Amino acid sequence: MDLPVQGAAPSRGPTRQLANFTADLGRSKIDGFARRAACRHLIDTLGAMIAGAPQASTLAVLHAYRLAGVPEGQVPVPGMRERFDALHAAYVGGTASHGLEVDDGYRPGSVHPGAVVIPAALALAASMGASGADLLRAIVAGYEATGRIAAACHPRARWRGFHNTGIAGVFGAAAAASVLLGFDADQVENAFGIAGSGAAGLFSFAAGGDVKRVHPGHAAREGLLAALLTDGGLAGPRGVLEFKEGFFNAFAGGDRDYGSIDLLAIGDNHPRSAFAIANCYMKPHACCRHIHSAIDAVLDIAGVERLRPEDVAAVRVGTYAIAASHAAIGWSEMTTAQMSFPFAVAVALVRGHVGLHDFDDAARADPAVNAMTSRIHVSVDTQCDTDYPRIRAAKVEIETTDGRRFERYVPEPYGAASNPLSDEVLNTKFIDLASPQIGSARAQAGLDMLWQIETLGDVGTLLQALALAGDQGASTGSPRRRA
Repeated sequence: MDLPVQGAAPSRGPTRQLANFTADLGRSKIDGFARRAACRHLIDTLGAMIAGAPQASTLAVLHAYRLAGVPEGQVPVPGMRERFDALHAAYVGGTASHGLEVDDGYRPGSVHPGAVVIPAALALAASMGASGADLLRAIVAGYEATGRIAAACHPRARWRGFHNTGIAGVFGAAAAASVLLGFDADQVENAFGIAGSGAAGLFSFAAGGDVKRVHPGHAAREGLLAALLTDGGLAGPRGVLEFKEGFFNAFAGGDRDYGSIDLLAIGDNHPRSAFAIANCYMKPHACCRHIHSAIDAVLDIAGVERLRPEDVAAVRVGTYAIAASHAAIGWSEMTTAQMSFPFAVAVALVRGHVGLHDFDDAARADPAVNAMTSRIHVSVDTQCDTDYPRIRAAKVEIETTDGRRFERYVPEPYGAASNPLSDEVLNTKFIDLASPQIGSARAQAGLDMLWQIETLGDVGTLLQALALAGDQGASTGSPRRRA
């Protein structure tokens, strides 16, 4: 639907820049390296979504849907039996994707784009009968919007108490939906204008609770809804990112000229591609990414020097201020334990790995792990703090009970674009995450489809393959993509 004629001309700032980019993003303009990255991040996120399907936060969403009388829909959700309309599928899919802290991220923005963008893009693509190639274009656009906007306001928004995934992700979901709907630049900017009012997410989860898990779900739904409202003719404000009452001023502070920034140049890029998705990371450890460099360091020291837990007298970690702030987080719940610097490093030393089961009730009560936490000391290192967010570095020293000292400096943790998971490791991660929920045969069949995503004619076929058995499937219908 055409939008009502507005008196104001299109903006010329970062909002319009991103809108132009999104509207112009034809498949031919996406280099092969970025398309491959989009396929890999789709695999990684779907593994996280399937594993997150039976988690408490996801079940709470499904319970709320039942109480609210949400009707059965046509869109399958990977790892689940229920089918929903696109908006409800995006919300529960986003929640599940972030439910176990194994989803991807974009370091310059300290943001998790996959858990927002991919559930929104999948839900709309399946409801429209869109192709796998169109899905990948939508994902690339969504990662670009989420990553660049988050990078432009990080770490200022974080220190003001906001969660970048929730506040920036809504624009990524809107961008992905705009690509699938075939919007022109005016419509994309309008969708961003509506999405800005749905941006939300506080870092208060550091004090406990599971609300962090629903932040990507909220952003996925609100961004998708913004695009659908635009399609329905609802007028949104222009220049929502940069104007005085807009996004950057509200979330990052009003003491900068946001109208003059080159949004697509913010953050950093992989040497082989200028798209943000090509420079995103994947997680080998099931905890907050800020702790990964230290985990890599202690695992390397313990392995090379053959240290036993009882050999460790003290672990001293120097890192950047945002990471060091996680030293004050406790581990009474799984969510906080995965954010806790002392607990995660203690797990690495005692168990030799940091996996999902290392944060469950039994693990958090493990006397050996709890004893080790008192030996973990975290402080701000000036060099590491200066280098952040360009890199996520940690300096680690382990002192043994017999007086030996071993040091490591990790500038960027394993799984970064500069030190990526191999395809084989990614495959193993997906199968390990998906198989307990959907079975090994279905997981392998889905994985085979995912590696061929650009040849898939209907995304709904993929979702049906990855969902639990049900009678309904995805169907082609309104809204329809413009030619």
